[in-house]
Amino acid sequence: MTKLLLSIHVLAAIIAIGPVTVAASMFPAVTRRASAVSASPGDRDAASVPQALHRICRVYAVVGVVVPVFGFATANSLHVLGDPWLIVSIVLTLIAAVILAALVLPGQSAALAALDKGSGTSAALRRLAMYTGVFNLLWAVVTVLMIVRPGSTTGA
Repeated sequence: MTKLLLSIHVLAAIIAIGPVTVAASMFPAVTRRASAVSASPGDRDAASVPQALHRICRVYAVVGVVVPVFGFATANSLHVLGDPWLIVSIVLTLIAAVILAALVLPGQSAALAALDKGSGTSAALRRLAMYTGVFNLLWAVVTVLMIVRPGSTTGA
């Protein structure tokens, strides 16, 4: 059962978190370019790619809830729920989720609204890029912790 839970956890992380990190990373640059080429406020063609990236982030953020659910189930079956590396991973995951929900997704919505109005979004996009970078860095650290698992018996 542990192997099944671990497999679902890893697959969910790849399938759900991967697209969010990529789409969120692409969003500021694509939106900046769309803002530069947008001929008029409400130009739907210029906004189509940023809108698609935002939709990917929103949908896969919701799907990403599966990752910690199966992570907890896997940790429970491995009897590692109290291990420090896992507790740090849980805290970092919570911080990443808050950054995504409170800063990245609303920042993308605001950038799309500004793009739709034809107004400048430069400073807001720089902040959004920073939030996205922190979000991605947190996921990278969590991934490394999951692989290395200090004190694990895998010999790694």
